[in-house]
Amino acid sequence: MPTYDYICKKCNHSFEFFQSMSDSHLKKCPECNGSVRRLVSGGSGLIFKGSGFYLTDYAKKPKSEKKIEPKNDKPSSKTIKKESKKT
Repeated sequence: MPTYDYICKKCNHSFEFFQSMSDSHLKKCPECNGSVRRLVSGGSGLIFKGSGFYLTDYAKKPKSEKKIEPKNDKPSSKTIKKESKKT
């Protein structure tokens, strides 16, 4: 359950209130019974719980051996012998 910040429009009293997300916002100041406004806050950071998130998505991968590219079966241009035509 989150904590919401409120400020009174009448006496400028600011306070926090711990309530469920489905609860309606407060309407009256606890100090003077004036109307209140809920403030927008930056919130807290996102926390992932459980195993595997970091390990599978963001961990540095170990350096693997260099990939060996397969050799082409085609002979290179240097090894092709030119045939001469005899007439």
